Amino acid sequence: MKSKGIVYLVGAGPGDAGLLTLRGAELLRRAEVIICDVLVNPELLRLAPADAEIIGRGNHKRAGGLSQEQLTELMLVRARAGKIVVRLKGGDPFIFGRGGEEAETLAAEKIAFEVVPGVSSVVAAANYAGIPLTHREHCSSFTVFTGHSDSADALTALRYEQIAKIPGTKIVLMGMDNLADWTKSLIAHGMSPETPVAIVHRGTTGRQKSISGTLANIAKLATRENITPPAITILGDVVRLREKLNWFEAKPLFGKRIVVTRRSEQAGTFAQRLAELGADVLEVPTIKLTHPTERDAIIDCLLELNSYDWLIFTSANGVTAFFEMFFKRFQDLRDIGGARIAAVGPATAAKLRELHLQVDLQPEEFIGKKIAEAFKKYQDIDNVKMCLLRAEVANKDLPDALQEMGAIVDDIAIYKTVAETEDRTGAAARLAQEGADWVTFTSSSTVEHFHTRFDLPKLVKQFPRLKLASIGPETTKAIAARGLKPALEAKEYTTEGLISALLKAEKA
Repeated sequence: MKSKGIVYLVGAGPGDAGLLTLRGAELLRRAEVIICDVLVNPELLRLAPADAEIIGRGNHKRAGGLSQEQLTELMLVRARAGKIVVRLKGGDPFIFGRGGEEAETLAAEKIAFEVVPGVSSVVAAANYAGIPLTHREHCSSFTVFTGHSDSADALTALRYEQIAKIPGTKIVLMGMDNLADWTKSLIAHGMSPETPVAIVHRGTTGRQKSISGTLANIAKLATRENITPPAITILGDVVRLREKLNWFEAKPLFGKRIVVTRRSEQAGTFAQRLAELGADVLEVPTIKLTHPTERDAIIDCLLELNSYDWLIFTSANGVTAFFEMFFKRFQDLRDIGGARIAAVGPATAAKLRELHLQVDLQPEEFIGKKIAEAFKKYQDIDNVKMCLLRAEVANKDLPDALQEMGAIVDDIAIYKTVAETEDRTGAAARLAQEGADWVTFTSSSTVEHFHTRFDLPKLVKQFPRLKLASIGPETTKAIAARGLKPALEAKEYTTEGLISALLKAEKA
């Protein structure tokens, strides 16, 4: 029996991906078709299944953009085909988002639908600009209206003579195109020209920009500061509180666009930490993992696990890849044998601990010879048999150093890194078009594949403000091989160390 389609009108929130509701995230993970508006944060699309059809509106005023009518028709067609459709709308679907009109159409066509509320920019952008909409010492109400209503429609036309007299805070959505007109109208109908006014552009995102003025001069200030849509305007005494309460724009990395080049599955925590520090984060994964070219060595390794004295993991990726293959052959973790386990780096150790495996050795320095010395301090490694589980193309310093000390080393390629070329969220296109302040590299392979995709020296020359950040010496070598020098190298070779270095560099 053919399943019936359903449409979920989901509020995507104001821009900060963290403000998506739990229900919205759940539905994105289940979606078969996602139809999203132009102002939706594209990072939310990472929640979608890999095989989901994604339809972006684009800018409907430009060539190739879809009109409201075209989007509605696509929504109906996909739902009639029995698909789970998520109609992803900026902010809240029922606040100036035509969600009500779309819901009416679905009801008329007898298509099942559900509306999932979203955090509106009305409250969120004001919050992120440090402006409370109500305050016991200033006001006890707020009014919301649009700045470009259809004045020819008597039912929806704005009545400035009434709006001007309403007490409390006023919030204007979509008011930039007619800013000078409606501010003059409010003054003409009795509002004080000295009324404090703030405009918040791209609120809640790393690209947020706020300006403050008065009802009399805000239009000129907006022109001078080149404030364009999307933006909200806030009028009232509460705007004066912004100086004390401006928490978001005071974050240490606010206004800095930082590119994260780690693969998608790993980027999340690193990117989230940068965003929490105020950065405008572009996730442009340059690598993805696949099976190694030769698999016979892995099969032999699995069959001989009991013969090894040490299993050495150099990355969390290696842990994941090894145990995926291990559990295809074995059902019991005890079949790993009695070998001791070494982990290079805290992230690798943490991944092993998730499997309740004890890490016997965790070298403090992540350089080949230093790792080998850590083993020598632990025990005499002459004739000690070691299984080194890592990427197919990797630096030979570590196995060479171990063998020089007498160890017997099987260097097993457990996974292969290949270039990631997909740009599902449009982050790579934004980087190529607009540049960034920093590009962060967490391994030599991210440098290699990023260079293949963007031509690193050319990108640096195209955007003079662009700086490179390296997680450690091996990554720095890969950058130097392209004739470039990173602006910083982390002292602690972890993503937290990289963040600390970024904070120090931006504070200097």
